[in-house]
Amino acid sequence: MPTPISLALQGGGSHGAYEWGVLDRLLEEDSLQIKAVTAASAGAMNAVCLAHGFEDGGRDGAKATLNKFWRAVSDADGRNMFGDTSVWSNAIGADWLRDTPGWRWAETMASSMSPYEFNPLNLNPLHDALEKVINFKAIRERSPIALYVAATQVRTSRAKIFRTNELTSRHIMASACLPNMFQAVEIDGEPYWDGGYLANPPLWPLFYDPTPDDILVVSLNPFVRKTVPKTPVDIMDRLNEITFNASLVAELRAIGFVHKLLDEDLLRDHAKGRYRHMLVHGISADGRLDDLSAASKLNTDRAFLEDLRQRGRKAADDWLAQSLSGVGVRSTLALEDFQ
Repeated sequence: MPTPISLALQGGGSHGAYEWGVLDRLLEEDSLQIKAVTAASAGAMNAVCLAHGFEDGGRDGAKATLNKFWRAVSDADGRNMFGDTSVWSNAIGADWLRDTPGWRWAETMASSMSPYEFNPLNLNPLHDALEKVINFKAIRERSPIALYVAATQVRTSRAKIFRTNELTSRHIMASACLPNMFQAVEIDGEPYWDGGYLANPPLWPLFYDPTPDDILVVSLNPFVRKTVPKTPVDIMDRLNEITFNASLVAELRAIGFVHKLLDEDLLRDHAKGRYRHMLVHGISADGRLDDLSAASKLNTDRAFLEDLRQRGRKAADDWLAQSLSGVGVRSTLALEDFQ
């Protein structure tokens, strides 16, 4: 019998193709069964690809849907907003260009305009890619995987979790709405921004619903950097990584604290039934995506996405070799590192 697991998929723009590679490899592992996915932003896109594919054709269907979606992302390649695709992709992927005075001036000018000004039609090629590939009605009605998608409420600064039976392409766009690039996505009169600001990804829904005891966290933002950033670009990149990891670090710290309470029998009798000893595992971006800048999260060039997929497959391969035996038995992620 395969061991049931939940996945927690972090957001990170086109670096989500790294998760594509991780999932592509995990789907080949018959000893694991994905029963729930909690996600934000690009992770949410991968989550609905999984659900749609499983509903349509099991593991092979999930692999095919992920491939089809990321091919659609590459085909869109920003051409609705940014003109020539190859020029745009090559420019944003060139780190040397980002260190020039001209690029810094352009970034300063861009930051002075909102998407309501430079993108008044609110064009978003990712929405078209989702609509082209995903049958959201089938997900709402028949998904074999429980989904939890995070978005940030603009007015209340609270995280909102959208569940399987309510998901549409607008909910995914809300979860992936970077406010410096796209207008807030309104759902039932409430405006939303990217879920990664407050829950990247959200782990707490997995504790309160009947989901598997094992959680595999796939992160896209490196936790550890060996060097101290010194240029304006590098400082901003590292600040973004720390910001988008903050909520995940806080939740992992809380899980470690609950483990301590359970292991040392520190809970009162009336509280013991309210907590589960979840087993946490992790496939991180550390050492895998360290060479990529934050700007490369906008690069949807096909060769770049394929490179990320291969990196993700290798990371999953390594994790399976080192940690698969711990699934269902113990946590293989060192939670004490987050204390």
